[in-house]
Amino acid sequence: MTATRPGAATRPARPRAPRPRRTLRILMWHVHGSWTTAFVAGGHTCLLPVTRDRGPDGRGRAATWDWPENAVEVAPEDLRRHDVDVVVAQRPHELGLAERWLGRRPGRDLPAVYVEHNTPKGDVPTTRHPLADRPDVTIVHVTHFNALFWDCGRSPTAVIEHGVPDPGHRYTGELARAGVIVNEPLRRWRVTGTDLLPGLAQAVPLDLFGMGVAGVPERLGTPPHLLRAHEDLPQHALHAELARRRVYLHPIRWTSLGLSLIEAMLLGLPVVALATTEATEAVPPGAGVVSTRPQVLHRALRDLVADPERARCTGAAAREAAIRRYPLSRFLIAWDRLLQEVTR
Repeated sequence: MTATRPGAATRPARPRAPRPRRTLRILMWHVHGSWTTAFVAGGHTCLLPVTRDRGPDGRGRAATWDWPENAVEVAPEDLRRHDVDVVVAQRPHELGLAERWLGRRPGRDLPAVYVEHNTPKGDVPTTRHPLADRPDVTIVHVTHFNALFWDCGRSPTAVIEHGVPDPGHRYTGELARAGVIVNEPLRRWRVTGTDLLPGLAQAVPLDLFGMGVAGVPERLGTPPHLLRAHEDLPQHALHAELARRRVYLHPIRWTSLGLSLIEAMLLGLPVVALATTEATEAVPPGAGVVSTRPQVLHRALRDLVADPERARCTGAAAREAAIRRYPLSRFLIAWDRLLQEVTR
């Protein structure tokens, strides 16, 4: 992996995927932009349904990510003309959509896998997965935490951890503020730790990035100098802005593993995170501070912002940890192996 000097503004080259053994035609939906950005780098033809309104079941290609040409938009009514090899579903109702649009039942008439991005909801220790006891569909968890907590019954399961395209070491830390990335923080509230932001902003000023963040400071009653909102920046602009912040704050209580955390580490930011779900695995000692105690997080934010050299060294360790644990090459090899197996 090519090294770049801290703060370099060069745009990273598109990562090269390992050569697949057989190029497949995959029906999948654009659900999670960052995850799909990694997946479509695998070289397979990814057929992305697109509808006139570009709603949740037909978003097509992303507008804020640079996807390769093998990510192809297809109208639902045209899908039967395509020889689909496998369905990669990410929401339970997508299997029904695939059956209606293709005229074939996933799992019975053509291979299918189901990607579980999320932590269980409800009575967590006993939560049954929507596809539990479906021996015809492999459930692929994106973290070992998810695999441990979901009850999948007799369904075959696998774990393929995230792989993230490396944006390069771009950290400058020139702004004595903490960056936070949360999508829809008002709707998701305690899930994303939105209620914690006013208290954490008393430790250091925060910059909140993501979708649906524009009204958050007013809703929380937090003055602008302590909490600023930056609404839905394109990925390259988000990376550039995040790298200027001294530290990355990850206040998430109960989501699988935010890819923004890994991206921040790859950029070279030190991390302060809640010790929940997979965060304790993602952030090793030396890469930041992980705790369930708000007072520990407050102190860590203050200490890192007050000591730029310590922040820089901690961020460098975070980047090295993310490169080792979440390389795009490992992700693509694992997915290609699984897809070749289920379509054999």
